[in-house]
Amino acid sequence: MPERRNPFEGVTDFFSEMARMRSVGLHGGAERGTEPTERTHASAWVPATDILAQGDDLVIRVELSGVDPEDVDLRFTHGVLTVSGTRSPDLADDTAEFLIRERFYGEFRRVITLPDGTDADQITAEFEDGLVEITVRNGVSPSDSTKIALADKSEGVTSRKVSRGS
Repeated sequence: MPERRNPFEGVTDFFSEMARMRSVGLHGGAERGTEPTERTHASAWVPATDILAQGDDLVIRVELSGVDPEDVDLRFTHGVLTVSGTRSPDLADDTAEFLIRERFYGEFRRVITLPDGTDADQITAEFEDGLVEITVRNGVSPSDSTKIALADKSEGVTSRKVSRGS
């Protein structure tokens, strides 16, 4: 029986290489030819997230399609909101021969620093159709930043000369 040819072979090489480079950048490289290790909090995938202002409220939307709400953990501590959990692979995938596989499975984690002064009682969360929507009531406030003066101690005009190799 002849081996089945992947009809996307030429196209997927480019995307596979881009995904591999992204993975190496985010999670470090693995030895060539080895199976990827199980994801941990250190190597968890990061779900797509939108953060927006709706009036005075801060709204955070985290895309978690295919994740059971029971597998999502929301924590707020020391001004930091952490959304973590697990997306389990579909049981039907065990017998499938993937031609392209772009979705991540296993542990995920997203950490978001909330504005100073945010209390846990300001935060509510809902899960609907694979989207977690977190609302921080009165989370949008003008920044209370203070400009710091920069003292210039250089003498005269500062210039850098470019030297050319001889």
